[in-house]
Parts: sequence; C-alpha cells; structure tokens
Amino acid sequence: MDWCDDPNSKCIFWLNGMAGTGKSTISRTIARELAEKKRLAASFFFTRGKKDVSHSGMFFTTIAAQLATSLPVLRTSISDAIDNNAQIFQQGPREQWNQLILNPLKNAPTQSIQLVVVIDALDECDSIQDIQLILLLLEEAKDLKTIRIKIFLTSRPEVPIFDGFRQLSGEAYQDFILHNIPLDTVNADIFTFFRQKLSPLKAKHGLGTPWPDELIIAQLVERAAGLFIYAATTLRFIQDGIDGPEEQLSLVLNATKSSLSATEHLDGIYTTLLQHSVLGKRGYQECEQLAGRFRQVVGSIVVIFNTMSATDLARLLQIPLKMVSSTLDSLRSVLNVSEDESHPVRLFHLSFRDFLKDSQRCSDSRFQIDEKERHTSLFRKCMWHISQLQENICNLWGPGVLITEIPDDTIQQSIPPHVQYACRYWLDHWQLGNPVGEDIKAIRQFLEQHFLYWLEGLSLIGEVSNGAHMIIALEEILSVSRNAY
Repeated sequence: MDWCDDPNSKCIFWLNGMAGTGKSTISRTIARELAEKKRLAASFFFTRGKKDVSHSGMFFTTIAAQLATSLPVLRTSISDAIDNNAQIFQQGPREQWNQLILNPLKNAPTQSIQLVVVIDALDECDSIQDIQLILLLLEEAKDLKTIRIKIFLTSRPEVPIFDGFRQLSGEAYQDFILHNIPLDTVNADIFTFFRQKLSPLKAKHGLGTPWPDELIIAQLVERAAGLFIYAATTLRFIQDGIDGPEEQLSLVLNATKSSLSATEHLDGIYTTLLQHSVLGKRGYQECEQLAGRFRQVVGSIVVIFNTMSATDLARLLQIPLKMVSSTLDSLRSVLNVSEDESHPVRLFHLSFRDFLKDSQRCSDSRFQIDEKERHTSLFRKCMWHISQLQENICNLWGPGVLITEIPDDTIQQSIPPHVQYACRYWLDHWQLGNPVGEDIKAIRQFLEQHFLYWLEGLSLIGEVSNGAHMIIALEEILSVSRNAY
C-alpha cells in the first residue's frame, strides 16, 4: 500500500509472479482495503474461460461504470459520452477508453484524493493484441492533472505482457517480481499458514499433541517450494478427504520426493488427490468408468467458455445430475462446489486446468483432458440442443414485441441456461475441436431447418451482435469446407 500513498510513485504498479504465488489473493486484499478507505476507483478481474471477463470487450465499459459510482463528478460527462455515441459499447477499446474514461477524467474538477484501479490477471485476457493495447492506453493516465489515478496490475510474467510493458516509457510503471521474494520470507508465511489452519483439526478429530509437529509442517513447507496454491490445495485435501486428516496428511507426504521442483510437487499433489479421491481402492473396471466420467464432467468444466452450475452442466451434457454431483463431490479440494447445485462450479486455481491439459505434467493418462475431443463433444451436445428450438419459443402474443416487455422468467423458462449456452458457443466449440465431415453436414442441416429459430433465440437472450459475428465466421467456414469434405 506504500506505493498507492507515495505521490512520487509511478502511474502503474505491475505485480508479476508465477502461477501459484498468490497474486490474485494480494490483488483482492488490496481492492478490499482500498474500498474500505473509499479509494478504490474501479476493479476488473480477468478470468480465462469465463464469459464476460475473459476478453477486453467489457473491460473499459466496466471501469467507466465503476468510476461513475466512485467519482460522482464524472457521471455527467460519462453519461453525455454515451448519449452522443450510442454505438460506443460496440466500438473498440481505444474509442471506449478515450470517450468513457480519459476525456471525462481530463475535464473533471480537481480532486485531492488519490484513487486506484485494480486489474487482476491481465494475462488471462484471451487476446495478445488487446493486452498490449490496454497497457498502452493505461499509460496515458500518467498525464492526468486534475484527478490522480493509479493502476495496480497483476499478471504472470508471460511474453505478451513483457512485450507490452517494453512499449511503455520507463516513467509510466514500476514492477515487482513476486516470485523473487526471498524464499525464506515466503516459507515463513507458508509455515504460519499451515500451523494456524491445521491446528483446529487436532481438537475436532481428537488427535494427539502436538499434531502436526513442526518437523511435519517443515516438510509440507519444503514441498510447497514457495507456491501458495500448493499449500491451499494440500490443506483442503487434508481437511475434506474421505479418510481422517492423519491418513490424508500421510498421503501428501508420500506423494513426492522432497528434491523435486515446485511444479513437480504441485503436480504430485494433484495426481495423489485425483487417484485417491476419484478412484480410491476400487477395481479396474469401476476405476475406468469413474475416470471416463471425470474426463467428461471435469473436462467440460475445463474448456467451457462460461461457468455453469452442476444442474445446467448435467443438462448440457445430457447425463443424470447425480452423476455430475458425485463426480464434483470428490473434488472439493480443487473445485469450488456449492451445496446448492444451481450455483456455478469453479476451479480454485487455473494451475489445475493447466495440469490436466498437459500430458507431460499429468502422468496418469486416465485424468488427461484432450481439449479438441472435449470441444468436439460439446459442439455436438450444443448442436442437439439448438436443433430443438422452435418458432415463437416464448409464446409471444404478437409481432413487434420489445425484449424489455418480455418477463425475464419467461425467457429463462423457455430458453434455460444450458440452451442459452448452446446458442452462444456451439460454433466456438466447433472451431476448437476436431470436426469430421458428419459435423459439417449437421451444421448445414441445422442452418436449413433451424436457422431462424436460432436467431430468434439469440435475440431473446440479447446475443444478436455475437450472432452476427458467428454468421460471418460460418460463411467462411462453409465455403472452405465445400472442398475439404
């Protein structure tokens, strides 16, 4: 927080660190503290694979909306910018930045308070060009005179991020390399974390004293190798495992050798967790069945473009909810699963997704996720659902009805979330999968028989603009496929 308060510090503070070093925890903590002090101007948390926060399309409009709330003096100018350009929400990042943020800030009366914009996980934005453009535009905040805005930004140290910062002047930013913090300092924090979090289990389960002793905690710290995600995953595994904490802890300690790298230790705990929690001590045939279900359910969670609840995922995949729920229940150490099956299921950390998709890291082939195979399977499921759409699916009372006149629950009932997902993302799954000639034939048949019903569905869920882009892409795909299939 010293950087935020120093009037001589640079405009952008870049906190960069490897996966698992706790960047997001720090950014959320800082955002919360700034909000409590009424100094948070705005925040945006990129998340790959999550509909509105995996790309830059909503970035500047979200920042502008939050600025209008945190700085009331900007409301009129931001509102005027929208009134003067009704298409601003469909325009590119530069136009949105200039009209909705930079110009209102330039023309605002002088404010004495120092405000901060928090941007987490910029590397999770799905466009390299947009990442670098965002950095170039944010640099312009250093020249603001009447309102002092600073940007706190976190990311992994990936090449597109480095290249983006190289285009900025040295006066615009300073960086802090999180994974270069002395290991002794990080280890001390992880040691404290384990001691405080494991201590309550001793009383709860009637374990002997001391449990675990400091030697055991030191072994856990050594295996964490500076990665907080290892510590957090290990803790959840010990707390929530099907066996008692002593047995779970023993499995952790036996999972890997102490001489391995940080990533290898993390991969080891993921492998142990999956083998123990998903498969257990079952026979070969049942293990194969459970592993197949894991690849279907968790593989879908890994590649889908928006988070879904267990209920909606089961409907999308056309499998029993009980099958989805039993799979997710065994993975609470790595998945954020609510008791309410209508709540979205999320990964605790993207390192688990990276592990499952990398055959070099996920040594047990039963858990490896083949992205192309999953995308192809999801395309076919989506295609089935959108082929069930019918004319006037919401039973509207006449032509010319405005979307705003249709009750939301009517739309949700007629086009439930899994069908909405299928309408929006079927083509994305096709493009990232391994389609065959039969899939092209299915698309052509769909366009001949259900195209207008699909457009009606898109309009009802407010996705017409995306539908226009999909039609353009479809035209190109089908023209190429005439010669390919």
